[in-house]
Amino acid sequence: MTRTVEKLVDAVRAVEGAGFVVHRPFPIAGLEQVDPFLLLDEMGPLDLGPGQAQGAPDHPHRGFETVTYLLEGAAQHKDSAGNHGTLGPGDVQWMTAGAGVVHSEMPAEHLRRNGGRMHGFQLWVNLPKRDKMMAPRYQELPAARIPKAQSDDGKVQVTVLAGESLGARAVIETRTPITYVHARLLPGGVLDQALPTQHNALVYVFDGVGRVGGTKAKQGQMALLKHDGDVVRVENSADAGKAMQVLILSGQPIKEPMARFGPFVMNTRSELIQAAEDYEAGRMGRIRT
Repeated sequence: MTRTVEKLVDAVRAVEGAGFVVHRPFPIAGLEQVDPFLLLDEMGPLDLGPGQAQGAPDHPHRGFETVTYLLEGAAQHKDSAGNHGTLGPGDVQWMTAGAGVVHSEMPAEHLRRNGGRMHGFQLWVNLPKRDKMMAPRYQELPAARIPKAQSDDGKVQVTVLAGESLGARAVIETRTPITYVHARLLPGGVLDQALPTQHNALVYVFDGVGRVGGTKAKQGQMALLKHDGDVVRVENSADAGKAMQVLILSGQPIKEPMARFGPFVMNTRSELIQAAEDYEAGRMGRIRT
């Protein structure tokens, strides 16, 4: 059975960090999360002039995971545990904040100095209670190591960050069963993506226009899927003038109480207060310059 669309959601414009613009399908009014996913932000695409690139300076996280996936541009990161690196086009960083970490995510120095194009995504994934205080960890993969595949007719290409698609299986380990696929469909391309029926699932269209579960969806729209099948069909019309690009996300819902405030996502209000106190007291560490 093919999953159909429960509703279409238009992404809203928001400003984050030191002033960078994102387009956000959730959380928004009336849609706090798509359990286990807490947030999806599309960063750009933006063509930036010299000195215009902004990022997210030092800030803490506890109780969930952040997933950064770049399509264009470059970003530098560092954290209170001494980790640091640079993400380029096609790279992914899957950071499990767990008990707490302070990190920064900034455009690469050359991008800040000279300008350029920036485009990517950040996804927040909740952690179950048993994992909220686990030790922080990173899984950082360059584009060359991320599994990719294409359909027999060559009209669909997929990049598999989590789960499986077109026979390619992700190499990232997730704490919760998750599918995270970037699909590019040329005109006439059709993708039938398997999704466990019990998973909450969505498809975010970030380029072009086509059909998701039989419903027309365009750039900047998210299709929230019903639990009425184990496959979602994504189609780009044969007479389309360009490729259609989507993110396909599904995850096993955690179904636990959630207390959320800014960079902390816990199960109770008292745990949020403790997180804030730990951060203020320096127990999550500090980034060394």
